[in-house]
Amino acid sequence: MAGATETSGANGAGPVPGAGPAPLAPRARLFPSLAAVYRAQLSRARVARIPLLFVATFQSVGIMVLMRGVVDGGAEARAVVAGSSVLVVAFVALNLLAQYFGQLRAAGGLDHYATLPVPPAAVVLGAAGAYASFTVPGTVVTAVAGSVLFGLPMAHLWVLVAVVPLSGAALSGLGAALGLLAPRQELATLLGQLGMSAALLLGVLPADRLPGPVGWARDLLPSTYGVEALSRSFDARPDWAVVALDLGVCAAVGVLSLAVAAWAYRRASVR
Repeated sequence: MAGATETSGANGAGPVPGAGPAPLAPRARLFPSLAAVYRAQLSRARVARIPLLFVATFQSVGIMVLMRGVVDGGAEARAVVAGSSVLVVAFVALNLLAQYFGQLRAAGGLDHYATLPVPPAAVVLGAAGAYASFTVPGTVVTAVAGSVLFGLPMAHLWVLVAVVPLSGAALSGLGAALGLLAPRQELATLLGQLGMSAALLLGVLPADRLPGPVGWARDLLPSTYGVEALSRSFDARPDWAVVALDLGVCAAVGVLSLAVAAWAYRRASVR
């Protein structure tokens, strides 16, 4: 009988006496997981988000046309064009992402992501990156149209290469956090709309025309520093040190907001 037991264990019919548990699969790394989530979100949202991107671009161009009757040129024109360009990012990365995560939480979709062997940060960063990617064409179109409308130089519009991802990261993190922390889906939608309205009022209107307390609120808005960097790039001789400082602050705020969003995802997924 002893010989039969040993043979059975060797043939896989039963556990081998004294054998330990099977080793677990290696933990998924952040960057491969991030790339997988990004590709999945990009393909999922492509059809649904492209029409909304046209709406965001049309909205920003329309705001510049309206402001053209009030603002003639100078620093105010630069602020209007820069704020309207970043507003496209706010519409998609903040407003729509807050609605997406609010809907995902309400429908129990977070349970699906919780079963995947991917770090929580990869889910938040992948979704944020996918939504921010949709803002690139609209932001470029808005910046070029505004430059033509107000007669601004376009030689330094390459700054958008840094402004769009950094502003997108900051606003995406904020939008994801709002959607994940809101107790109800309707409240997440409301918070996303309020965030986009704040980006509209505090980003498009010239800073020197805002009252003192409102100006302080403008300094707290993550997209403000992307707006400032893009606005300074319209100068004939931009102060690149100040532009780099604005972009650095925007990057720091982006890292902080994405970290808060990842924490909010962990908190929501275990409830």
